[in-house]
Amino acid sequence: MLVRDLMTTEVVTLQETDTLLDASLIFVRSTLRHVPILRGKQLVGVVTERDVKRFTPSVLSGITPNEYNQLMETTPLSKVMTRNPLTMKPDEPVRGAARTFSTQKIGCLPVVESGEVVGILTTTDMLKLLGRLLEGQTEAAGESPFP
Repeated sequence: MLVRDLMTTEVVTLQETDTLLDASLIFVRSTLRHVPILRGKQLVGVVTERDVKRFTPSVLSGITPNEYNQLMETTPLSKVMTRNPLTMKPDEPVRGAARTFSTQKIGCLPVVESGEVVGILTTTDMLKLLGRLLEGQTEAAGESPFP
C-alpha cells in the first residue's frame, strides 16, 4: 500500500503570515489537529492544535480582552509553527510512514509532490488502516472483529 492510497487529499492549509486567530478558528470549527503552513505554494511548516494552545495566553494570565485579541490577531504562524517538517511522497510505501510516526513521535506527515502539498497523512489515518487490517484478519479466521 502506498501513501497516496491512505492520505487525505482535501488539505486545509494556511500561509506563514496568517495568524494564531486564523489557525485557532480552523481548529475550533473542524476536527483537524494539524495544518500545513505554506509560503506561496511551498511547504514551510506545520502548526498543530497543541501549538496554538501553547502560544495562546490563558484567560487567567491577567491580560485584558483587548490585549488577548491583539496577540491572536497579530502573531504570525511563522512564530509558532514547526519549521521544515518531515514529509512523504505519494508513491512511498505506507510502512515507511508508520516507521516515521513511531520513531519521530509526530502526528502528521504532509505529502509533497513537485514541491507542493498534495495530501496529508496522520496517525488517525494509520489507526483506521490498522482497524481495517485487524478486521480482515479476524474475519478470515472466522472470528467476529468486535466481540
